[in-house]
Amino acid sequence: MKTNQLHSQQTRDREAVISLTQELVRIPSVYRPGVEGGNEEKVANYVADYLKQKGIEVHIEEVEPGRPNVIGVVDSGKPGKTLLLEGHTDVVTEGDHSAWRYDPFGAEIVEGRMYGRGTNDTKGNLACMITAVDSILQDEEEFTGKIILCIPCDEESMMIGIKHFIKNGWADRVDGAIICEPEENQVCISQRGAMRIELKTYGKMAHGAISWSGINPNWRMARIIVELERLEKKEQERLGKHPTLGWPSITPTILTAPVKGEAQINVIPEQCMTTLDIRTVPGQDHEELKQEILEIFTRLKKDDEYFKADFEVIEDRPWTETDKEEAVVEAVAKAVKDVMKQEPKYNGVPGATDGTFLHIAGVPIVTIGAGDREIPHQINEYVDIEELAETTQIYRQACLNFLNEDGDY
Repeated sequence: MKTNQLHSQQTRDREAVISLTQELVRIPSVYRPGVEGGNEEKVANYVADYLKQKGIEVHIEEVEPGRPNVIGVVDSGKPGKTLLLEGHTDVVTEGDHSAWRYDPFGAEIVEGRMYGRGTNDTKGNLACMITAVDSILQDEEEFTGKIILCIPCDEESMMIGIKHFIKNGWADRVDGAIICEPEENQVCISQRGAMRIELKTYGKMAHGAISWSGINPNWRMARIIVELERLEKKEQERLGKHPTLGWPSITPTILTAPVKGEAQINVIPEQCMTTLDIRTVPGQDHEELKQEILEIFTRLKKDDEYFKADFEVIEDRPWTETDKEEAVVEAVAKAVKDVMKQEPKYNGVPGATDGTFLHIAGVPIVTIGAGDREIPHQINEYVDIEELAETTQIYRQACLNFLNEDGDY
């Protein structure tokens, strides 16, 4: 492409991605059970209509009432690989609306930044991936194989959207996936795993002034938490700090007693509950960690005949690693080098993404996108406009690189 044509294409794409991001952010898609319109339906329908207008084949699959997945398919008509680009439609709550400097659903642009819930995580990157594919079609770029635009609901919670997508067979013949999340356009080839656990201790309800007549589950929970801290330190000493993912961690979050009913200062509760947010790195086995927790119970039981505890794993997401030599990683890395005019920076994702489940399904994944990686879920969330434009070009070029049959990067 000649220099003037390239400049014209980039200018066109820049204007398109800014406009589309604003439209997406201005459609609230926080999941609020029981609230009319408190789901992804409106923004999903907008995206589906937008893709149809661009001549892209669209499939809409309802995962739960009002919570659809949107799937766009662009088939070259030539045999080749299949590349998937993924960006979710849901966003987290804006919290205290009045605490925002700008309307959280206004998508205002101020001094080169667009503000609003989802600008960074990840409606901006959703707009980038759609604009990139539309740009390829507008310019009638030659490629082989197929592009799938995976636009699921519910990434911010239990990831039911991507699970439904995989269950329905969409990932079966995918050769590589770009997960479009805010990573400052770093090439992220690893992700921390996550185990969410609900842990309970059991006692006997009694008067606080006659404590010997009851069994206090809070003392038992306190001992478990101390042991879990020791386990965390042991794992950190064993594995060290991962070069891109940092330290493995075991974090008690919610602590509740009683579990049901009203708390009172002079009443020993019958049960105590804590939730654990366990984040893992390569070298850790989730089954072994579960066994370690059971062994803590066994040790504490030896010194306390009234000790009783159990736990339930609410969610289990493994850590992921993708080799730098995977075709999808090489395609993205070359795109970064060509667009940004610098060597790609490799990194890891501190949390799980929808890519976690694509990885489990056997799809090589790489995560990259516009946005400061510290900004997601914060008040006054924003994304830099120029980074949106840059990311669009990276996605565009990565698609063409990957779908180049010879694979010569």
